[in-house]
Amino acid sequence: MLLAIDSGNTNAVFAVYEGDALRASWRVSTNARRTADEYAVWLTQLLALAGLKPSDIDATVVANVVPDASFNLLQLCRRYLSSEPLIVGSGDCNPGIGIDVDMPAQNVGADRVANAVAGQDRYKAPLMVIDFGTATNFDVVDRKGNYCGGIIAPGPNLSLQALEMAAAQLPHVAIRKPPAVVGRNTISAMESGVFWGYVGMLEGLVARIREERGETMATVATGGLAPLFAGATDAIEKVDPDLTLWGLRLIYRRNRNR
Repeated sequence: MLLAIDSGNTNAVFAVYEGDALRASWRVSTNARRTADEYAVWLTQLLALAGLKPSDIDATVVANVVPDASFNLLQLCRRYLSSEPLIVGSGDCNPGIGIDVDMPAQNVGADRVANAVAGQDRYKAPLMVIDFGTATNFDVVDRKGNYCGGIIAPGPNLSLQALEMAAAQLPHVAIRKPPAVVGRNTISAMESGVFWGYVGMLEGLVARIREERGETMATVATGGLAPLFAGATDAIEKVDPDLTLWGLRLIYRRNRNR
């Protein structure tokens, strides 16, 4: 079985694949100080709840965008899973698609590569992948299936945190779809500003990318907040919650077969 680890700025997702089937997945907050031993205790317990054990894992693939977390994730794979992980973005990892940007090794995060790989596998190119995380990434796959750049914008939660920190009298609010665009009190006004403001950004950027590319492009969204925003705009056509993990599985399979 394959353990795929998608380590982002806010959360890390661990997923077990048996062939093409996703057996189980778990999410933990990203903490660069979490040791390999702590990961192992946490993961062993969750594997047991899914009827699995560490010895069932015979391969690992890691996409990590937090450099300080790399060492302990690698130690987890090597010490507790007896596996040398494939690191997406490393020199010996071939993603199987073209990366048509300036200085690819420095300018494309491993999660964005995985999203592009999965997007061109599951959907018809050209397309945009919109990934809602700490940052919201808009990544473009051309009609040949190559990754050719994108946009990085502040994520909804990051935007909300910045608003709360900068304005002393504004309270904490949840990100949700408010019943009306115009708020009648401070909380509903903030909810509307964050939610509908973000919808406006999504629609504007999707339209501008399509105009610049001069072609009709499908849009697929992933990440925790994708379903919430997809229900409010036609700019998001599909939601695929496991897109990044599927991309990691594909990258591992392509490198294993080399």
